[in-house]
Amino acid sequence: MTKKKAGGFEFEQALEDLEELVSAMEQGDLSLEDSLQAFEKGIKLTRECQTALKNAEQKVQVLINENGKTEELEFEADDD
Repeated sequence: MTKKKAGGFEFEQALEDLEELVSAMEQGDLSLEDSLQAFEKGIKLTRECQTALKNAEQKVQVLINENGKTEELEFEADDD
């Protein structure tokens, strides 16, 4: 399930697109021009993902500050 941020940015789709770009570049079958375009798109996607993560972190911090209470929870990483 892909969640959309305001403005239509899909974080999970951006990560998937980044993985595809890296894979295509690693194969070495792209021309120089195509590699540069893929790199440029990858940089743009990376910045958008970083911004989305920063915004999410800020929202979490606001929620913690509003509640005033925090509780340490066990977190299991999703290795997909």
